[in-house]
Amino acid sequence: MLTHPVPNSIGAAHTIPSIVSVDAHSIKVACANCNLRELCLPLGLSQDELDRIDNMVEVRRKIRRGANLFRNGDRFTSLYAIRTGFFKTCVASEDGRDQVTGFQMAGEVVGLDGIVNERHSCDAIALEDAEVCVLPFDRIEEMSNQIHALQRHVHRIMSREIVREHGVMLLLGSMRAEERLAAFLLNLLQRLHVRGFSQSELVLRMTREEIGSYLGLKLETVSRTFSKFVDEKIVVVKQRHVRIIDSDALKKIVSPQVCS
Repeated sequence: MLTHPVPNSIGAAHTIPSIVSVDAHSIKVACANCNLRELCLPLGLSQDELDRIDNMVEVRRKIRRGANLFRNGDRFTSLYAIRTGFFKTCVASEDGRDQVTGFQMAGEVVGLDGIVNERHSCDAIALEDAEVCVLPFDRIEEMSNQIHALQRHVHRIMSREIVREHGVMLLLGSMRAEERLAAFLLNLLQRLHVRGFSQSELVLRMTREEIGSYLGLKLETVSRTFSKFVDEKIVVVKQRHVRIIDSDALKKIVSPQVCS
């Protein structure tokens, strides 16, 4: 199975391992029957091709909230398709703080950073209890040569990550705080809507400090900007629950010349 639904966060008890590997034969859910199939797999595959891709998923891992899926410097062997949960990727900045580089949700793939040097260049940390399908990269390469639709799908996933990184560079390089936060909220809504969630409500699985790290803003600036959106009746915020009242206003903040 190739792969931002989000269950409630659950704290990990110290007696439970942070990462649990589950043999595919014991709790197998076939890719053909997975509810994320349309997000993860190319369309138009035959049953035989689906079975072959399904057999590629040897292990599923359960990762407890706060645990690492992989760390910076770990040897790269696999990509990870997120079945449930929410992750952040981050790197250590020069002053020793964690710099958030992205947020990933169910239906998306993490681990692409390791392809170039065969070592992961960031940490991937679960923001809530999560489960991933482990996709050995050598098997992906082998099967991509045999199933051209899978090869194109992998290329699209890589291209999507490049486009997303360019978008973050634009955010950090030219946008004001209000524009950055508005663009962030609109992006989350769009990604969640594709997965069947509301177009107007979301639960933030990350903290405001993590949002600030990702957007290049101080915690105080993120909180002040949220308050500004509330005062202007653009959003309603109750702790981590955000309801968008005026999405057009958010879009106008991001692209005033387009929406005017």
